Amino acid sequence: MRGGQGAARAPVIQFTNCRILRGGALLREDLWVRGGRILDPEKLFFEERRVADEQRDCGGCILAPGFIDVQINGGFGVDFSQASEDVGSGVALVARRILSHGVTSFCPTLVTSPLEVYHKVLPQIPVKSGGPHGAGVLGVHLEGPFISREKRGAHPEAHLRSFEADAFQDLLATYGGLDNVRIVTLAPELGHSHEVIRALTALGICVSLGHSVADLGTAEEAVQSGATFITHLFNAMLPFHHRDPGIVGLLTSDRLPAGRHIFYGMIADGIHTNPAALRIAHRAHPKGLVLVTDAVPALGLGNGRHTLGQQEVEVDGLTAYVAGTSTLSGSIAPMDTCVRHFLQATGCSVECALEAASLHPAQLLGLEKRKGTLDFGADADFVVLDDSLHVRATYISGELVWQAEEARP
Repeated sequence: MRGGQGAARAPVIQFTNCRILRGGALLREDLWVRGGRILDPEKLFFEERRVADEQRDCGGCILAPGFIDVQINGGFGVDFSQASEDVGSGVALVARRILSHGVTSFCPTLVTSPLEVYHKVLPQIPVKSGGPHGAGVLGVHLEGPFISREKRGAHPEAHLRSFEADAFQDLLATYGGLDNVRIVTLAPELGHSHEVIRALTALGICVSLGHSVADLGTAEEAVQSGATFITHLFNAMLPFHHRDPGIVGLLTSDRLPAGRHIFYGMIADGIHTNPAALRIAHRAHPKGLVLVTDAVPALGLGNGRHTLGQQEVEVDGLTAYVAGTSTLSGSIAPMDTCVRHFLQATGCSVECALEAASLHPAQLLGLEKRKGTLDFGADADFVVLDDSLHVRATYISGELVWQAEEARP
């Protein structure tokens, strides 16, 4: 039903009494959907001489593009970095549960793991379109094992690796293939990293810089080689210093390739990053900010001991630590909570907060024509929000896939 005569015959749904996020502004317009795509109503009226088959009153709510989470390690007891015979059922459970957070697409993320985990897990997480079954899978985010020992954070030291002389072949042997991979986080100061960055980029895989002690010059060279993202800015990297700001300096660097800017992830959970640091990053480079949850398997489960790959994680209130340490180990905040906290902490506009969770991650992955936007022709993946940015309903391909209990008729 996505193209040709089939799409033209599909029913037209008109969402009324709403504010649509489009072109960086909230517009008091209706949203028209047909065949899973956003429809241009002028063409419908003047070329097809048709009207809507169905109207849905949105009660004055905001309609924003569906949220895209490019770094999520699991949730609801599912650990993407644990090998099993049925990884797919765990991914499906998370995909279904995050619909209530407004997430319509995501990148399941694996932390540093033994080789056998990559070889067993990666073939079981194919790219998959979203729908009533759950959010779409855009490809896997591999965070490690080619990262810094000093800035490994919650990654197990025993499984960290550096690149061998034949670096890209070494990476392929480590992961067992890249068919389902969308993002790789690595430390650019590792030997041979730049040839790896160039090879990954040539395959259309996004390279992210993180868990690193790189200085600014090394980071700039990595971007010149093709890196486009920074994994959870400020966390697991050298702190900003005025003589060498390190990876953080990429936000205002004048040595990036012409026409390119860097994107950077931020965990706006109120734990990982002080509100002042969120404000500094946002004001320095607002167009590159990508909200990520970095959620761990304990998401949605509450206090107690849980796993993250090969490590035990202890959750206390809103904070997850590597058990027995004070090292932060991912987040337990859902995406809609991160959006609200980011809005409050930075004082940015509602439009900016929503685009940081939708348009910017789509741009990072080169999907901005289809995802992260409500422009005509884009996929009809969107979230219905009240004025306080709580999720009322989630739609994928124009189909209602989740609705808050109190919003149900």
